[in-house]
Amino acid sequence: MTLPGTRKLKTLCNIIEEDHAVRLEAFVVRAPEENHAELWRLLLRRNAQMYGVAFAIDEHGDVYLMGRVSAAAIDAAELDRLLGCVLRYSDDVFNTALEIGFASSITREWRWRVERGEPTGNLAAFEHLRPE
Repeated sequence: MTLPGTRKLKTLCNIIEEDHAVRLEAFVVRAPEENHAELWRLLLRRNAQMYGVAFAIDEHGDVYLMGRVSAAAIDAAELDRLLGCVLRYSDDVFNTALEIGFASSITREWRWRVERGEPTGNLAAFEHLRPE
């Protein structure tokens, strides 16, 4: 399922039926290039306030939202609530995760685009990382 966001424009969420549970998996952001510990701290702190899903990393360090709920507890309303949580948590953390994990790359991208007169619209959220 594709969930439309405002910061993270699309969050792909897999809903996997298991014998006695329903599992949700949604990719959030690839493994950070820098400041790993800072990003992990942010995500772990957020986990404590979340419902139904939690941030996790795979063997490559890519960040996902993952959850598992009893199949008996899933109805249309609960599935809607869980998908809403996936969308909200993914969208809320996206720009911050990019800034923490990819600030150097974002700054280089700004420099490259400005030097070549390329569009910078999709970098607007990171104006503060624009080199002078």
